[in-house]
Amino acid sequence: MGALRKQMDGDLVVRGMAVRTREAYLGAVAGLAKYYGRRPDRIGEVEVQRYLLHLIEERKLAWASCNVVAQGLKFFYRVTLKRSEAQFGIPTARQPQKLPQILAREEVARLIERTTHPRHRAILMTTYGAGLRLNEVCHLKLTDIDSARMTIRVEQGKGRKDRYTLLSTRLLTELRAYWKCYRPTPWLFTGLDPHTPMPIGTAQKIYYHAKQRAGITHGHGIHTLRHCFATHLLEAGTDIRTIQMLLGHQSLDTTTQYLRITRQHLATIRSPFDLLPCGDTSLPPSE
Repeated sequence: MGALRKQMDGDLVVRGMAVRTREAYLGAVAGLAKYYGRRPDRIGEVEVQRYLLHLIEERKLAWASCNVVAQGLKFFYRVTLKRSEAQFGIPTARQPQKLPQILAREEVARLIERTTHPRHRAILMTTYGAGLRLNEVCHLKLTDIDSARMTIRVEQGKGRKDRYTLLSTRLLTELRAYWKCYRPTPWLFTGLDPHTPMPIGTAQKIYYHAKQRAGITHGHGIHTLRHCFATHLLEAGTDIRTIQMLLGHQSLDTTTQYLRITRQHLATIRSPFDLLPCGDTSLPPSE
């Protein structure tokens, strides 16, 4: 679909879509065309809906992944092919609401302590210490570290927005020691090629290996450290709007999810079991 692909990509560019969004949307249409073996503009609404059902029930894709595919197909048919919403409607899956799994401070400390490789240690500390997304930490440049103002500049984060986040004194000391060992430039963290940023897959593997060494079995990928950053700040008394700014959340509702998992917040709630007007219900020791 050479001409169609070019036309769709142009539609995405003029609307200011990020590179990763463009790639995801183009990939969604390419997947549809490959599944049916013909041009996507010759595939009807019923077939598209059948394809989405195939992704959910047979390929077992996550709800979030299916929603990305649906949004990409919507864009193609409604914007590029100019079919009205009344003529073409793709149902999007509802994503289950799951709370992030958080590591305790002691677990984060153990994760870092068990990581001895300077580059690996530095990237884990930076992700947690600044609350960065995976793509953000991999694309940090030396010039983003401002030791005078003790801030880290995140350039064109999610939503193509710049923001500033924290640079702790301990993290600055670690980054200076790391820089003396590797002298990276312009990217702060690189992979095998010193002239390109570290691949996100490499950073993810670094985290998984660190988890294994630390004996941590819960939680998911390296994004867990960003969740820990927000939750631990909240538990330390930082106000929710400041955390929203540091994380780069567009909506405050996204940030308030951390209220539901902080230890202090849960500790203020008394179980109704403790309020029952009854005596000690402990079972007698077994004979």
